[in-house]
Amino acid sequence: MDKSQLLSRVVDISRAAGSAILHVYNRGGDLKIENKRDDSPVTQADLAAHGIICPALEGLLEGVPVLSEESEIPAYDVRAGWHRYWIVDPLDGTKEFIKRNGEFTVNIALIERGEPVLGVVYVPVTGVTYAGVKGQGAFKLDRDGKQAIQVRSMRQRGQTGEPVVVVASRRHGTDKVDQLIAELEDELGAVATTNMGSSLKLCLIAEGKADFYPRLAPTSEWDTAAAQAVVEAAGGIVVDTRMDVLRYNTKEELLNPFFYVIADSQFDWAKYLK
Repeated sequence: MDKSQLLSRVVDISRAAGSAILHVYNRGGDLKIENKRDDSPVTQADLAAHGIICPALEGLLEGVPVLSEESEIPAYDVRAGWHRYWIVDPLDGTKEFIKRNGEFTVNIALIERGEPVLGVVYVPVTGVTYAGVKGQGAFKLDRDGKQAIQVRSMRQRGQTGEPVVVVASRRHGTDKVDQLIAELEDELGAVATTNMGSSLKLCLIAEGKADFYPRLAPTSEWDTAAAQAVVEAAGGIVVDTRMDVLRYNTKEELLNPFFYVIADSQFDWAKYLK
Protein backbone atom coordinates (compact mmCIF):
# COMPACT_ATOMS: atom_id res chain seq x y z
CA MET A 1 0.00 0.00 0.00
CA ASP A 2 1.51 3.35 -1.02
CA LYS A 3 1.35 6.33 1.32
CA SER A 4 -1.48 8.10 -0.51
CA GLN A 5 -3.66 4.99 -0.12
CA LEU A 6 -2.50 4.63 3.46
CA LEU A 7 -3.41 8.25 4.17
CA SER A 8 -6.93 7.71 2.85
CA ARG A 9 -7.39 4.75 5.19
CA VAL A 10 -6.09 6.74 8.16
CA VAL A 11 -8.50 9.58 7.37
CA ASP A 12 -11.36 7.07 7.53
CA ILE A 13 -10.10 5.71 10.85
CA SER A 14 -9.83 9.21 12.32
CA ARG A 15 -13.38 10.02 11.26
CA ALA A 16 -14.71 6.83 12.84
CA ALA A 17 -12.96 7.77 16.07
CA GLY A 18 -14.39 11.26 15.79
CA SER A 19 -17.90 9.85 15.54
CA ALA A 20 -17.37 7.93 18.77
CA ILE A 21 -16.11 11.10 20.46
CA LEU A 22 -19.14 13.09 19.28
CA HIS A 23 -21.47 10.41 20.60
CA VAL A 24 -20.15 11.16 24.09
CA TYR A 25 -19.84 14.91 23.48
CA ASN A 26 -23.39 15.40 22.26
CA ARG A 27 -25.32 13.21 24.66
CA GLY A 28 -24.82 15.64 27.58
CA GLY A 29 -24.66 14.63 31.19
CA ASP A 30 -21.70 13.20 33.07
CA LEU A 31 -18.54 12.81 30.99
CA LYS A 32 -17.14 10.42 33.62
CA ILE A 33 -13.85 12.27 33.95
CA GLU A 34 -10.97 10.50 35.65
CA ASN A 35 -7.39 11.60 36.32
CA LYS A 36 -4.40 9.61 35.09
CA ARG A 37 -1.11 9.19 36.90
CA ASP A 38 0.19 12.49 35.53
CA ASP A 39 -3.01 14.20 36.77
CA SER A 40 -4.24 14.82 33.23
CA PRO A 41 -7.94 14.09 32.59
CA VAL A 42 -9.31 11.18 30.61
CA THR A 43 -12.93 10.61 29.58
CA GLN A 44 -15.05 7.89 28.03
CA ALA A 45 -14.52 9.64 24.68
CA ASP A 46 -10.71 9.30 24.89
CA LEU A 47 -11.04 5.60 25.59
CA ALA A 48 -13.71 5.02 22.93
CA ALA A 49 -11.56 6.66 20.26
CA HIS A 50 -8.51 4.69 21.42
CA GLY A 51 -10.50 1.48 21.15
CA ILE A 52 -11.35 2.22 17.51
CA ILE A 53 -8.01 3.57 16.31
CA CYS A 54 -5.52 1.06 17.67
CA PRO A 55 -7.02 -2.17 16.26
CA ALA A 56 -7.64 -0.45 12.92
CA LEU A 57 -4.03 0.72 12.62
CA GLU A 58 -2.69 -2.67 13.64
CA GLY A 59 -4.54 -4.11 10.65
CA LEU A 60 -3.07 -1.63 8.18
CA LEU A 61 0.64 -2.38 8.35
CA GLU A 62 1.69 -5.79 9.57
CA GLY A 63 4.21 -5.71 12.38
CA VAL A 64 4.10 -1.93 12.85
CA PRO A 65 3.41 -1.12 16.52
CA VAL A 66 0.94 1.49 17.74
CA LEU A 67 1.80 3.93 20.53
CA SER A 68 -1.27 5.67 21.95
CA GLU A 69 -1.58 8.12 24.81
CA GLU A 70 -4.15 5.77 26.32
CA SER A 71 -2.05 2.60 26.07
CA GLU A 72 0.69 1.20 28.26
CA ILE A 73 3.98 2.78 27.18
CA PRO A 74 6.71 0.22 26.46
CA ALA A 75 10.12 0.76 27.99
CA TYR A 76 12.64 2.64 25.88
CA ASP A 77 14.80 -0.44 25.32
CA VAL A 78 11.78 -1.89 23.48
CA ARG A 79 10.83 1.33 21.67
CA ALA A 80 14.42 1.95 20.60
CA GLY A 81 14.03 -0.90 18.13
CA TRP A 82 11.00 0.71 16.49
CA HIS A 83 12.14 2.17 13.18
CA ARG A 84 8.54 2.51 12.04
CA TYR A 85 5.47 2.94 14.25
CA TRP A 86 2.15 4.73 14.65
CA ILE A 87 1.71 7.38 17.32
CA VAL A 88 -1.79 8.40 18.35
CA ASP A 89 -3.57 10.91 20.50
CA PRO A 90 -7.15 9.61 20.36
CA LEU A 91 -8.51 12.89 21.75
CA ASP A 92 -6.08 15.81 21.75
CA GLY A 93 -7.47 18.64 23.84
CA THR A 94 -9.37 16.71 26.48
CA LYS A 95 -9.67 19.87 28.58
CA GLU A 96 -11.26 21.63 25.61
CA PHE A 97 -13.58 18.64 25.19
CA ILE A 98 -14.61 18.93 28.83
CA LYS A 99 -15.28 22.65 28.39
CA ARG A 100 -17.26 21.83 25.21
CA ASN A 101 -15.61 24.54 23.10
CA GLY A 102 -15.04 22.26 20.08
CA GLU A 103 -11.26 22.75 19.99
CA PHE A 104 -10.19 19.12 20.17
CA THR A 105 -8.87 16.71 17.57
CA VAL A 106 -8.01 13.14 16.68
CA ASN A 107 -4.27 12.84 15.91
CA ILE A 108 -2.68 9.93 14.03
CA ALA A 109 0.88 9.90 12.64
CA LEU A 110 3.26 7.40 11.08
CA ILE A 111 6.84 7.78 12.29
CA GLU A 112 9.79 6.47 10.30
CA ARG A 113 13.25 6.66 11.91
CA GLY A 114 12.14 9.44 14.21
CA GLU A 115 10.45 11.53 11.51
CA PRO A 116 6.68 12.04 11.12
CA VAL A 117 6.09 11.14 7.47
CA LEU A 118 2.28 10.90 7.41
CA GLY A 119 -0.23 12.67 9.58
CA VAL A 120 -3.96 13.18 10.00
CA VAL A 121 -5.63 15.69 12.31
CA TYR A 122 -9.42 15.39 12.41
CA VAL A 123 -11.71 17.93 14.09
CA PRO A 124 -14.90 16.08 15.11
CA VAL A 125 -17.10 19.13 15.82
CA THR A 126 -16.49 20.79 12.43
CA GLY A 127 -15.82 17.66 10.39
CA VAL A 128 -12.61 19.21 9.04
CA THR A 129 -9.62 17.00 8.26
CA TYR A 130 -6.02 18.15 7.87
CA ALA A 131 -3.69 15.57 6.34
CA GLY A 132 -0.29 15.33 4.73
CA VAL A 133 2.47 13.04 3.52
CA LYS A 134 6.14 13.93 3.34
CA GLY A 135 7.07 14.81 -0.23
CA GLN A 136 3.46 14.65 -1.45
CA GLY A 137 1.92 17.78 0.06
CA ALA A 138 -0.89 18.52 2.49
CA PHE A 139 -4.62 19.08 2.16
CA LYS A 140 -7.69 20.20 4.06
CA LEU A 141 -10.95 18.34 3.65
CA ASP A 142 -14.19 20.09 4.65
CA ARG A 143 -17.74 20.64 3.41
CA ASP A 144 -16.37 22.43 0.36
CA GLY A 145 -14.31 19.42 -0.62
CA LYS A 146 -10.59 18.70 -0.70
CA GLN A 147 -8.11 21.52 -1.20
CA ALA A 148 -4.33 21.64 -1.15
CA ILE A 149 -2.85 23.74 1.63
CA GLN A 150 0.55 25.31 2.10
CA VAL A 151 2.24 27.65 4.51
CA ARG A 152 2.60 31.33 3.65
CA SER A 153 5.84 33.27 3.36
CA MET A 154 6.79 36.30 5.37
CA ARG A 155 7.23 38.12 2.07
CA GLN A 156 3.58 37.47 1.16
CA ARG A 157 2.52 38.87 4.51
CA GLY A 158 4.69 41.94 4.09
CA GLN A 159 3.40 42.63 0.60
CA THR A 160 -0.20 42.73 1.82
CA GLY A 161 0.63 44.81 4.89
CA GLU A 162 -0.72 42.17 7.27
CA PRO A 163 0.66 41.78 10.80
CA VAL A 164 2.69 38.76 11.76
CA VAL A 165 0.16 36.22 13.04
CA VAL A 166 1.25 34.29 16.12
CA VAL A 167 -0.89 31.44 17.38
CA ALA A 168 -0.68 30.47 21.05
CA SER A 169 -2.11 28.06 23.58
CA ARG A 170 -5.16 29.05 25.59
CA ARG A 171 -3.68 27.65 28.79
CA HIS A 172 0.05 27.02 28.81
CA GLY A 173 3.19 29.15 28.95
CA THR A 174 1.30 32.38 28.47
CA ASP A 175 3.70 34.67 30.36
CA LYS A 176 6.72 33.49 28.39
CA VAL A 177 4.81 33.70 25.13
CA ASP A 178 3.56 37.21 25.92
CA GLN A 179 7.14 38.32 26.51
CA LEU A 180 8.28 36.75 23.25
CA ILE A 181 5.43 38.41 21.33
CA ALA A 182 6.41 41.80 22.77
CA GLU A 183 9.97 41.24 21.58
CA LEU A 184 8.75 40.25 18.10
CA GLU A 185 6.64 43.42 17.91
CA ASP A 186 9.74 45.48 18.63
CA GLU A 187 11.62 43.74 15.81
CA LEU A 188 8.96 42.94 13.21
CA GLY A 189 6.16 45.44 13.76
CA ALA A 190 2.52 44.61 14.33
CA VAL A 191 1.75 41.15 15.70
CA ALA A 192 -1.74 39.65 15.84
CA THR A 193 -2.36 36.72 18.18
CA THR A 194 -4.82 33.86 17.97
CA ASN A 195 -5.42 31.56 20.94
CA MET A 196 -6.59 28.03 20.36
CA GLY A 197 -6.54 24.58 21.92
CA SER A 198 -5.10 21.25 20.75
CA SER A 199 -3.11 20.63 17.58
CA LEU A 200 -5.35 23.04 15.69
CA LYS A 201 -2.65 25.64 16.34
CA LEU A 202 -0.21 23.83 14.08
CA CYS A 203 -2.91 23.34 11.46
CA LEU A 204 -3.40 27.13 11.23
CA ILE A 205 0.26 27.35 10.27
CA ALA A 206 -0.13 24.57 7.70
CA GLU A 207 -3.08 26.19 5.94
CA GLY A 208 -1.42 29.60 5.66
CA LYS A 209 -3.44 31.44 8.31
CA ALA A 210 -0.60 32.03 10.78
CA ASP A 211 3.15 32.54 10.68
CA PHE A 212 4.52 31.34 14.00
CA TYR A 213 3.57 29.22 17.00
CA PRO A 214 5.86 29.20 20.04
CA ARG A 215 5.23 26.37 22.49
CA LEU A 216 7.04 27.20 25.71
CA ALA A 217 5.31 24.67 27.94
CA PRO A 218 5.31 20.86 28.15
CA THR A 219 3.78 18.64 25.48
CA SER A 220 4.07 14.94 24.70
CA GLU A 221 5.08 13.40 21.40
CA TRP A 222 1.53 12.21 20.59
CA ASP A 223 0.36 15.84 20.92
CA THR A 224 2.49 17.04 18.01
CA ALA A 225 3.46 14.22 15.64
CA ALA A 226 0.41 14.22 13.36
CA ALA A 227 0.22 17.98 13.05
CA GLN A 228 3.98 18.23 12.50
CA ALA A 229 3.61 15.85 9.56
CA VAL A 230 0.91 18.11 8.12
CA VAL A 231 2.96 21.29 8.71
CA GLU A 232 6.04 19.83 7.07
CA ALA A 233 4.06 18.42 4.14
CA ALA A 234 2.68 21.96 3.69
CA GLY A 235 6.20 23.44 3.61
CA GLY A 236 6.73 24.54 7.22
CA ILE A 237 9.03 23.30 9.96
CA VAL A 238 8.82 22.39 13.64
CA VAL A 239 12.02 23.01 15.59
CA ASP A 240 13.20 23.10 19.18
CA THR A 241 14.53 26.29 20.75
CA ARG A 242 18.01 25.49 19.34
CA MET A 243 16.39 25.42 15.87
CA ASP A 244 16.89 21.66 15.50
CA VAL A 245 14.01 19.81 13.83
CA LEU A 246 11.75 17.98 16.31
CA ARG A 247 12.26 14.22 16.23
CA TYR A 248 10.52 11.30 17.94
CA ASN A 249 11.29 8.27 20.10
CA THR A 250 14.88 9.34 20.76
CA LYS A 251 14.85 9.09 24.55
CA GLU A 252 13.27 7.37 27.54
CA GLU A 253 10.66 10.04 28.21
CA LEU A 254 8.04 11.03 25.64
CA LEU A 255 8.00 14.73 26.49
CA ASN A 256 8.88 17.18 23.76
CA PRO A 257 11.32 20.03 24.31
CA PHE A 258 9.87 23.52 23.99
CA PHE A 259 9.46 24.22 20.29
CA TYR A 260 8.56 26.66 17.53
CA VAL A 261 6.28 25.99 14.56
CA ILE A 262 7.44 28.12 11.64
CA ALA A 263 5.61 28.70 8.38
CA ASP A 264 8.39 30.33 6.37
CA SER A 265 11.55 28.28 6.85
CA GLN A 266 13.50 30.66 4.62
CA PHE A 267 12.91 33.61 6.95
CA ASP A 268 15.68 34.14 9.53
CA TRP A 269 13.56 33.46 12.61
CA ALA A 270 16.65 32.49 14.61
CA LYS A 271 17.72 36.12 14.49
CA TYR A 272 14.65 37.10 16.52
CA LEU A 273 14.40 34.11 18.85
CA LYS A 274 17.68 34.37 20.76
